[in-house]
Amino acid sequence: MAPPLTIAIDGPAAAGKGTLARRLAAHFNLPYLDTGLLYRAVGRRVLDHGGDPADPAQAAQAARALTPADLTRDDLRTQAVDRAASAVAGQAAVRAALLDFQRQFARTQGAVLDGRDIGTVVLPDATAKLFVTASLAARAERRWRERGAVLGALAQVTADLAARDAEDAARTIAPLRPAADAVTLDTTALDAEAAFQAALALVAAAIGARASPS
Repeated sequence: MAPPLTIAIDGPAAAGKGTLARRLAAHFNLPYLDTGLLYRAVGRRVLDHGGDPADPAQAAQAARALTPADLTRDDLRTQAVDRAASAVAGQAAVRAALLDFQRQFARTQGAVLDGRDIGTVVLPDATAKLFVTASLAARAERRWRERGAVLGALAQVTADLAARDAEDAARTIAPLRPAADAVTLDTTALDAEAAFQAALALVAAAIGARASPS
């Protein structure tokens, strides 16, 4: 029996990977998991208790206590949670606590997962791997248009994204980078529909390559 279809989508913030992942999941009738939401929820739990997301013990405790209800909160997209998520995501105990959950999610029915280490760590044998990116300027403008009232001026959004990029790329545990066999999709000059069609073609090619006899 062929293994279930799994699609790993990685990339920096505001590159469009979440939108693509949701549309691909709907197209292929697969479950979808925004893994970044797990780290946001962990960071939020630490903040709720007045803790420091950079403290390994506090972050690990929050990760182990995570419940499905934590992922449905409406306060996971604030600037403070952005920073908290980045802080907890670089900690080994947090990632270990969440790794089995992510893998089990995709194990039986297949799934589309997006995040920053899906193709490299979570699903290294995924059927298709995309690394979705865009220029910093394009990503900042998208984020600002979506949540400008919450995040502030465009210049501040740009600076915050640049800082997040640097932190994600520099962390020693599961840094943000394309998997060796991932295909890069640059969405800088693409609207949502064009990006989806490009992603769909790349996934279809990966499925075809996997199905072809060697």
